[in-house]
Amino acid sequence: MAGLKGEQQVQVLRRQAAGLEPAEDQVADEVAVALVYNGLSHVVMMATPDNLEDFALGFSLSEGIIERPQQVYGIELVQHPLGLEVQIELATECFAALKHRRRNLAGRTSCGLCGAESLAQAIGTPKSVDPAPLPSADAVETALSQLRQHQQLQVSTGAVHGAAFCDQAGNILLLREDVGRHNALDKLIGARFYGSVQASAGDLDAFVLITSRASFEMVHKCAAANIGALVAVSAPTALAIEQAGNAGMHLIGFARSGRHVIYTTTDTHNPDNKENNHVA
Repeated sequence: MAGLKGEQQVQVLRRQAAGLEPAEDQVADEVAVALVYNGLSHVVMMATPDNLEDFALGFSLSEGIIERPQQVYGIELVQHPLGLEVQIELATECFAALKHRRRNLAGRTSCGLCGAESLAQAIGTPKSVDPAPLPSADAVETALSQLRQHQQLQVSTGAVHGAAFCDQAGNILLLREDVGRHNALDKLIGARFYGSVQASAGDLDAFVLITSRASFEMVHKCAAANIGALVAVSAPTALAIEQAGNAGMHLIGFARSGRHVIYTTTDTHNPDNKENNHVA
């Protein structure tokens, strides 16, 4: 849908040394976005309303609703007074599996995550990723140095997260932004597969850089997209470290200029590599 942007202009009062002055400011948009599969509303997310086709496809992939992009036959955006609806035409077998999953959730009489089965389903096991090289210090440094020029919405509003797809040298190939860190990553994953922006064979050696902490959900989403290395500017959680090790994924946190911390690696040439893939 043309005209959907991630920011808008508002009137503010800015306090300066001379006192209050009227001014204009750019703020990030945040709207309710409903993902509707074959007419069935599945989830409503608060998101920045740009690149929603990417978001729909990335969410569908990273949440296991589809296994490959070809199982989405079409995506249409519909604007409503209270938000946006993303109507997704899904392959029959995927829609049947989605309805089965929803019936199981609706049929539970226990209290949420009380049972072991519910906990196992909530956390899950990440997919194993194809072997990939550990991002070099120079590559991480290059990616960090390019962030600002690619994060136009963040520069304008100061209110969004970014997720960047980087090549082996650390050059940013693609970046998506959103008020939600999960949404930004889903948009990136969707953009990697959707339309004219697709991964080439060389991209298998690439890594993702996120401007947030690395939670286990971020690890799971990367694993679902077969991304072998995740670099975060903030900290990972303990569960994210465990899950990255289980997936065979490199996980780097606290990425700053001149320093970062390697939490998991499968690089056998790394002298600090431990048998369980966790680096102390």
